[in-house]
Amino acid sequence: MQFNVDSIDWLSTDALLALAVTAAPRVLAALLVLLAFYVLLRILQPALRSGLTRAGIAPALIHLLVDGVVRGALWVVALVMAASQLGINVGAALAGLGVVGIAVGFAAQETIANMIAGFLIFWDRPFKVGDWITTQDRYGEVRDITLRTTRLRTHDNTFVVIPNKQVIGELLINHSMYGESRVSVTIGIAYKESIDAARDAILDAVRGLEGVLPSPAPSVVVSELGDSSVNLSVRVWVAQAVNETPVRFRVVEAGKKALDAAGIEIPFPHLQLFVDDVKDRVWDGLGKTRGGSA
Repeated sequence: MQFNVDSIDWLSTDALLALAVTAAPRVLAALLVLLAFYVLLRILQPALRSGLTRAGIAPALIHLLVDGVVRGALWVVALVMAASQLGINVGAALAGLGVVGIAVGFAAQETIANMIAGFLIFWDRPFKVGDWITTQDRYGEVRDITLRTTRLRTHDNTFVVIPNKQVIGELLINHSMYGESRVSVTIGIAYKESIDAARDAILDAVRGLEGVLPSPAPSVVVSELGDSSVNLSVRVWVAQAVNETPVRFRVVEAGKKALDAAGIEIPFPHLQLFVDDVKDRVWDGLGKTRGGSA
């Protein structure tokens, strides 16, 4: 049998042309759908960003919603509609993606919980980048907030990563929320010492310390009558939370030196034991017992 090469080429060319003519409107429609969604996204993103900014939403949350959720959702819808214009059956694909999504959801419950907690942090704004916070027994500066974790830098220059679920679900202290903050240091003096003299000595020492604000003025109050000491609470104010720890160290050192210079005793915990000599009374009691029995 002999084949006519010219006829095969002709048939192939006709078939390709027919296919192109048939597919061209579908491809053009799909491209128009993608172009329309692109234009819609370029118009919608600035409007949403401006509206959320006027509503006082945190910039990080605005970025997450506008550049993440809204953009991703629109592109998914655009791709589905474009695929349907090409004649692709997207129903089966979406059903398969739904099953996969359920499986992934069960496998990543912790991750999803941390992401929801991160969304709540962005929404509620209990702290921001640059604040000094205490959470999970960790004290440090917030360096970054992601959708899954909160990242701190401690005074030891260590990097701590805490899942958002733990941050949002436990006690959290923001030391930077209101600007100025108070540092309290406890110093004990002996019961025999004068409280007024100790107060004057400590106040003279802490006034003018680096990081201590002149107003509100430092103060010294009696906080507790302890087992072996009268405990004084030295209270000073600092301008920023980053100064809390170094100022606390300075106050402790200055207070100790001031009390030593004033001759005021700082007692250590001790126990006094009183021994009463009962020997004579015991013998007298025994003698009376013997005399009575005789």
